Amino acid sequence: MAEDPRTPSTWVESDRVIPTRFARPLRRFTQLEAASGVVLLAAALAAILWANLPVFGDSYTEFWETHLDISLGSFLHLEETLKEIVNDGLMVIFFFVVGLEIKRELRLGDLRDPRAAALPAIAALGGMIVPALIYVSFNAGTDASGGWGIPMATDIAFAVGIVALLGSRVPATAKLFLLALAIADDIGAIAVIALFYTDDLSLPWLVTGLLLLTVIWGAKRNHVRNQGFYWIVGIMVWFAIFESGVHATLAGVALGLLTPSGAYYTGREYDRKARETLDLYSADDSTTPAREHVEHEALQLATVARESVSPLTRLEEALHPWSSFLVIPIFALANAGVVFSEISVGDALTSSVALGVSIGLVAGKVFGITLFTWFAIRLGLGVFPRGTGWADIVGLAALAGVGFTVSLFITELAFEDPLFTDQAKIGIFIGSFLAGVIGYTLLRLKPHRGPG
Repeated sequence: MAEDPRTPSTWVESDRVIPTRFARPLRRFTQLEAASGVVLLAAALAAILWANLPVFGDSYTEFWETHLDISLGSFLHLEETLKEIVNDGLMVIFFFVVGLEIKRELRLGDLRDPRAAALPAIAALGGMIVPALIYVSFNAGTDASGGWGIPMATDIAFAVGIVALLGSRVPATAKLFLLALAIADDIGAIAVIALFYTDDLSLPWLVTGLLLLTVIWGAKRNHVRNQGFYWIVGIMVWFAIFESGVHATLAGVALGLLTPSGAYYTGREYDRKARETLDLYSADDSTTPAREHVEHEALQLATVARESVSPLTRLEEALHPWSSFLVIPIFALANAGVVFSEISVGDALTSSVALGVSIGLVAGKVFGITLFTWFAIRLGLGVFPRGTGWADIVGLAALAGVGFTVSLFITELAFEDPLFTDQAKIGIFIGSFLAGVIGYTLLRLKPHRGPG
């Protein structure tokens, strides 16, 4: 059937070969809940393969250790490797999206209700304390003791992706519990990075960053809507925090938390403004050409529609795909490469660092989350999710042990010795793999019972 020439069609929606065979299937893939986890896993495997190629393996380290020198007079001077640019710069987008997700949950989601938020928050606390204690029990008094924050993290992309594979076997309330727990876990991980993994502090730069954040807060309070202003000041915030010694990615979290969660126009105001715009341009105006008339009307309606969606929702919708399918895979590609020829794999597997990380992620998460959930229920501090049983809680606790992205991130902050870094990465790989398999199996085979 011939295409109706009056019906506009974008390139992606056309019947050409590339949109049909590649573009539309790729778009459908990115809309799957498990897709980001699959891409992240592929990037990590690619990093390991690249780092261990028999001929070109050295190119992995050489590429990511390439130095870039950026100067702007005497004010700006950045000398960073490609890996540092990814970790200090590109990852700001990931942490900005995390900040947006935290803000949404605190203002609009499950965490806005203190009683509903209490249970996953307490469970997340157990899932951070117990893994850290397990790691410390293996490494107390050694040079590797600073890695206690590594097994505390939960990777939302992997955990949610595995839950998506289970479909209806996991109740919707259990999925929400895992999401809320992971968000609370992110808050804890951010606090740990800020308080315990900060380099030498420069107070003048830190004060500058805080003042710039205050400028953004004041502009938001006075309804400044210009995005260019926020982008410019936001970059200045990142640079000030970077120079302060506090990890620069925390600037992304702060900016995300400052993003307005309310729309400029309410639903009723949107309806009124849209009707006013249509009425204005429907009046007879013989001096305005028809096409220009339609374009003016469309521009006005687009402005009204845009301001009827909160900046938080707009930014999260726009940046989440970039964070999930570009930033995080590049981060994994830059950080997951362990050169096995440079270490004794057997010694690394049995090292106190790898054991502390892997056992912390698997046993620590299961025991900590389940125990703290039980305490919260027994003490009346939280409300058990409807339709969710203890088998769900234990299975979800195991999935929370998939700590890939943030665990790798903290590893890069915790150690200067590359041997400890590689041992920790091996522990993350093993622990996350076992946690995912155990969690999937428990949730797949669990009996359908209510809470005991």
